[in-house]
Amino acid sequence: MSKGQFYQKVVVITGGCAGIGRALALRFAHAGARIAILDIQDETLVAFRQQLTDKVNAEVLALHCDVANERQCEEAICQVIEHYGGIDVLINNAGITQRSLFAETDLAVFRRIMDVNYFGALHCTHFALDSILQRRGQIIVLSSLSGFAPMLYRSAYNASKHALHGLFETLRMEVQERGVNVMLVTPGFTATDIRKNALVGDGSISGQSVAPSFKVSSPTDVADDIYHGACKRKRLMILSNVNWRAQLFARLFPRAFERWMVPRLSGVKPADRSS
Repeated sequence: MSKGQFYQKVVVITGGCAGIGRALALRFAHAGARIAILDIQDETLVAFRQQLTDKVNAEVLALHCDVANERQCEEAICQVIEHYGGIDVLINNAGITQRSLFAETDLAVFRRIMDVNYFGALHCTHFALDSILQRRGQIIVLSSLSGFAPMLYRSAYNASKHALHGLFETLRMEVQERGVNVMLVTPGFTATDIRKNALVGDGSISGQSVAPSFKVSSPTDVADDIYHGACKRKRLMILSNVNWRAQLFARLFPRAFERWMVPRLSGVKPADRSS
């Protein structure tokens, strides 16, 4: 265990039992941080806490928390502060996605996506902010590639990610002079189960993972990049599998980008927009 910048710092990770969140918990634990994992998967919480304790010798607090529930967020953040004495880093990682045409999507799906992706981050940040200000810490927010390249059939998901940018870019300006850093992270395609667990129009879970036509990153690599970005207290990290040429293409030729690239990003063929 190294004694680096985050040694003995308190790092809270929402959605910390799987995917990028799990990889982040491992990465910061290896750096000597004291970890608090918030998740809704009770059995996995217990098993992962034991793994971090036994294999990494980390100090871990594992708490059940549905980030969409304001009271649960308040209780969880208060427990972390009571247990560790404060919070140095809050990583708003918990999120879900959706795959359905706007016209065929129940309004309840939009609310659920916003409840988890947007209000979940809002809830946890609201209750942790005083402690983070006292410690001149950091807030890290997991956004998405859809922040600059909206994907087909993801209207609710895209909207929630744009809302995160609006909230946290404003918050950054309000707290930066008080020594707090806010870092937005936009990963590209990553090998997690988020697409398999996507909600469809009626609110049920898809159960099918749409294979992207681009290189897929591992959660470990993404977590490592985020860790190093946190060490440098960056403002924005674009970890996109879509290279700079595609981003330039989107800016200069938006209509062509929407016609040819967006379907590929969305995992569908350009002619397959009605499925």
